[in-house]
Amino acid sequence: MTISISPTMLRVEAIRQVRNPYTLAFTLAMPVAMYLLFGATAAYASGRAGNGNVAFYVMVSMAAYGTAVAMSSLTSLAATEAKQGWGRQLAMTPLTTAGYAATKLVTAVMFAALAVAFVFVAGLLTGAQATEAWRWWATAGIILGTGLMFGLYGLGVGLFFTSDTAAALASISMTFFAFFGNVFLPLDGVMLDIARFTPLYGFVALSRWPLTEGVLTTGQVDPLWLICVNIVAWVGVFALLVAVGAKRSRTRR
Repeated sequence: MTISISPTMLRVEAIRQVRNPYTLAFTLAMPVAMYLLFGATAAYASGRAGNGNVAFYVMVSMAAYGTAVAMSSLTSLAATEAKQGWGRQLAMTPLTTAGYAATKLVTAVMFAALAVAFVFVAGLLTGAQATEAWRWWATAGIILGTGLMFGLYGLGVGLFFTSDTAAALASISMTFFAFFGNVFLPLDGVMLDIARFTPLYGFVALSRWPLTEGVLTTGQVDPLWLICVNIVAWVGVFALLVAVGAKRSRTRR
């Protein structure tokens, strides 16, 4: 089966999301604002953190968060559109269902890349530093590559819940996971132990790896295998959510 992406639909989707204040606020503006608040302007921003400074550490965290929000919220919209009968409209066009899904995924990746670019440019202009330039590129690549897992999450949420709540739930839950996943605030003790089981923990820890190499602000070290286990486990959970959501969606019909 050939998966074709419609350039026209891709352009329409991109323009539609750019005009959406919700997308602009939560996907692009919020991560930059949080970086500027907690990273660039903080008194400790120039302090050392692994292979860079604290500003770089916060920048990576906010870029990863923005990517998770972009992937989950935009793919949840794709699922809700499919439930609303958009598939029947597609049947009258040359675009296949697979092509529709691929177009939606490319749109989500584009906005995730924009979220990373906006935060990284803000970091570059406000003193975020790493010891070598390749750490910037490696971090961006990890964020965008691993962040695809949250496309599965958004798709599952969109299939499982009603169209009125899916997109909002996808993005709001990312904020919740960020607070309890050692993303916004450094955690310690029991809270850190709990955080290791949350979906954003492994993703953000791997994104920080070029900078920290697993060393936490508490001095503890997360081995790479433990971070990868977290990611693989949550990919499995998200895939299960998609399967259950698809079954429930068919049942409602």
